[in-house]
Formats: sequence, structure tokens, C-alpha cells
Amino acid sequence: MSRENLSQDSLIEATRRRARFSGHGNAKGAAGYVSDTDNNAYNFLGVTGQTDIFNPQENGYEKIRIGAAWNNVLVEESGFFGKIFKKVQKKGVDLDLGCLYELQNGKRGCIQAFGDMYGRYKLEPFIHLSGDDRTGDDDDDDDGEDEILRVNGQKWPEIKRLLVYLYIYGGAGNWAQIKPQMQIRIPNEKPMIVTLHTYKSQLAICAVAGLENVRNGIKLTNYTEYYPGHAEMDRAFGFGIEWADGAKS
Repeated sequence: MSRENLSQDSLIEATRRRARFSGHGNAKGAAGYVSDTDNNAYNFLGVTGQTDIFNPQENGYEKIRIGAAWNNVLVEESGFFGKIFKKVQKKGVDLDLGCLYELQNGKRGCIQAFGDMYGRYKLEPFIHLSGDDRTGDDDDDDDGEDEILRVNGQKWPEIKRLLVYLYIYGGAGNWAQIKPQMQIRIPNEKPMIVTLHTYKSQLAICAVAGLENVRNGIKLTNYTEYYPGHAEMDRAFGFGIEWADGAKS
């Protein structure tokens, strides 16, 4: 089996196992999907390479929230025996959210639910994934959303760059159907919606957006680039993390 196939298959199987363990699969993030006709309340980045700049705020940024939403469609899915007996079930599609980060001091890493790499908000890397909070005990209000990357805006000067990505359970066969979007909320700014304008069904991960520290402001870029696994995405953006079978080693 090729390295690319191994990386993709490992990611798919790992997320399936986590879905069975956590009961994940009816994510609340789908309910937050925003139509691109709603231009008054949101700003949209819908083209690869398109950027927006946010100037530093006088007292620094407060909490920056990055979430995912998608068109809540039902997708037909059947296994081997289902095909034989013509039994097909419809199920909602679920996405997972993650990011690669690089700090100003050179430290680099990954934040995602797979591997229990949830990060920390008040300590390095100053990024925390709230995903799969089923207890209601999270100390920050995420407005009922399922998975949110929370960036400590007061520590933004210590962060060099983030690469935010999505990966889909069960392979990547339905990107075009669910039309995912990244929702980025910077305090005192209109919410930014990064949308995908191309879809590559055969690839498991989409590098959606980058947040770069430019003189302590934020440069937001739409990437919309697809990869078979984490290692391939990492190489393309030069983070230099060691990976094994789609997970950080």
C-alpha cells in the first residue's frame, strides 16, 4: 500500500473509531451554516488566495473563535451486505476541525481531537479545541457549537501562524454536497466566512484557511487545498512536524 493510501486510510479509520466511542455524528455545527447571500452580517472569502487584513487592536485581541459549519444534507451510505440486499441508510455528514500552529519561539504542533491533542488556552500554544464537550462543563461559552478552536487573543503576539483544516468522517466523498465553510470570529469585527469554491472528492483533508501574524495584526487567507493526509499537507506548508500514519508522532 502506498504511503498516501496508508495515511488516508489511517485517518478515516481513526475518526470512525472516535465517532463510535463519542457518539459523534450529529454535530451541532451543521446548524450554523451561513448562506453567502447574507452579506450584511458577514464578510466572505470565497476564492483561493483571497485575503483580508485585521489591524492590531489597542488593548490586544480578546478570544478569537474558529468553527466549522456545513450544509446539513443526508448522504446515502451502505456497506457490503447493504449493497447485496439493497438496504441503504441515510446519515448526516460530520466534519472534524484542526489546526497546525507555529509560535514565535519556533515551537510547532497540531491541535485536533484525533490523538487527544486539544491544546491549552492560557498556556502554550494558547489554542484550545473545545470539541466533543458532552458534559456542559466547559468554562467558556461556545454558543452550543460542537467544535471550536479558541485562540487566546491576548497571546496573539506570541503566535506566528495557524493553518486551519477540516477532515471528513468516512472518506472525502461528499465535500461538494456538504459545502463546508470556516467561520472566524474576531472581536469587534464582522464574522468572516471562508468558503470552498473547488472540491476534490478523492482527498481526505482540506487546508481551508491560514491566520498569519503580521505586526501583531491578523492576515487571513483562503487556501482551499486538498491532501490525502496530514503529512502531505504539512510538507506543502512547511511546518516540519513528524507524522506517523496520519497522526503526530
